[in-house]
Amino acid sequence: MFEFHTDRKKYFDIQIWNAEKYVIPFIENKILIRDGMRVLEIGAGEGGVLKSFVNRNCIGVGVELDESRVVNGRSWLKEDIQKGNISFFVEDIYDADIYDLGGQFDIIVLKDVIEHIHDQSQLIGRLKSFLTPSGVIYFGFPPWQMPFGGHQQMCQSLLSKVPYFHLLPKSLYKSVFKLFNEPEPVIESLLEVKETGISIERFEKIVKKTGFQVISKTHYLINPIYEWKFGWRPKTQNSLISKIPVLRNYLTTCVYYLIKPSA
Repeated sequence: MFEFHTDRKKYFDIQIWNAEKYVIPFIENKILIRDGMRVLEIGAGEGGVLKSFVNRNCIGVGVELDESRVVNGRSWLKEDIQKGNISFFVEDIYDADIYDLGGQFDIIVLKDVIEHIHDQSQLIGRLKSFLTPSGVIYFGFPPWQMPFGGHQQMCQSLLSKVPYFHLLPKSLYKSVFKLFNEPEPVIESLLEVKETGISIERFEKIVKKTGFQVISKTHYLINPIYEWKFGWRPKTQNSLISKIPVLRNYLTTCVYYLIKPSA
């Protein structure tokens, strides 16, 4: 098994591969990606996902809170930055100004990010002003109740391999971390995910509430990224299970959504 979070360059390369093989084809089922399109990624990390769009002749803009990841990205994407194909901003998306980012975007990407953001309804509503008239937003995230929806793979003990324990009450959940001597930064990060983790039902309600509509979605029984992590072939969720509220959250490891403002 490949451990994602110990080799940032490897993870960067995986993100490029995953976006080219799965994310971009998912988006192109609804819209054609054309040369010169502006793409914003929120929580861009080192810019691996953005690189896949730049390889399609798009202009990429990444907003990321963790400066150390941006430092890596600026090193690994130095040539694209010099050509003006990619730019990074180290800031909170709630503080970002559309004019500072260069104007509106044709595509906004949040890959494994929305489950880390507080007040998701406020953010999604705010992003409407970041879009061109025909713009779309892509989301990819693990439903909170899925086996590893708590991101416990970040743990440094055997807890990294224990499914569903993130669903314990907060006090008990925290005690388990202490019992296994998990570092405080890891505990803090995973407790934050517990506060912000999002279900399929809540996501779809927020989309509707904020004046957007879902134009495409795919639920995965086996997340495409698991092809790298476990050697498992991606598999879409059973169509019947995908239609059963709540149950699908426990059995779906990843969802892809494409939304646009409602007419």
